[in-house]
Amino acid sequence: MGMRDYNLGFISNEDIYNHVKETVNKYRFSIDLAKFSKNLVDPIKLTFDTRVYRKNIEFVIESEVLRQIDKSNTNYIGYFHQNIFRYFGHGWEVPAHGYDIINTERMYFVEMKNKHNTMNSSSAQKTYMRMQSTLLSNSKATCLLVEVIARRSQNVMWKMSLDGQPVSNKRIRRVSIDKFYELVTGNKFAFKELCEKLPLIIQDVVEDSNFEAESNSVFTELRAIDPNLLKSIYLLSFREYEGFSDFNV
Repeated sequence: MGMRDYNLGFISNEDIYNHVKETVNKYRFSIDLAKFSKNLVDPIKLTFDTRVYRKNIEFVIESEVLRQIDKSNTNYIGYFHQNIFRYFGHGWEVPAHGYDIINTERMYFVEMKNKHNTMNSSSAQKTYMRMQSTLLSNSKATCLLVEVIARRSQNVMWKMSLDGQPVSNKRIRRVSIDKFYELVTGNKFAFKELCEKLPLIIQDVVEDSNFEAESNSVFTELRAIDPNLLKSIYLLSFREYEGFSDFNV
């Protein structure tokens, strides 16, 4: 059976299928103890969670496992949003370093964020100053902060406060993802059309792929430390602390 026609005029059937497939293949389904404890799980929080919510430790650990898996998958959705633009041609590129997306033919330099509230004040100021520096070194440049989930559909000057002083520049702009797709493709409804077809494309990819069930080894590895799961979490995070060699909970 041949590839389905998704009828997206701004990207080929093969390219959108392969890009969705790359994203799906990055999805995490399982986790082991090394990955689970990479950033050191907080035993104190897990203790509060078990007692306050009156949940058993297995439920609380499983929730933390799913949270970490979901966080990784959220990053892969960022990969999807950014890297799709390398298929659009007309000078659009996804460089290995620096800005998330650039077009050196049209002199666009793009920083992409998933949500409008992703950046704190310090990060936003740093990004704005970086864009100011780009404009100083390139008089033809336009810098865009593109937000996938913005408050509204917009392509407006990004107004910022630096050291308590309001600043703005018509070539530093805040743009919602739908308006960015319009800028890139010339199609006002390009992003909406992608969203309409995305469930079907993902379904096709999943049905064509053979995902093997992967089991999480976190519980097995924790019980190897100690049969008491809460105790094993403490020993995992605090094993180098004084007195924890004979810790009991």
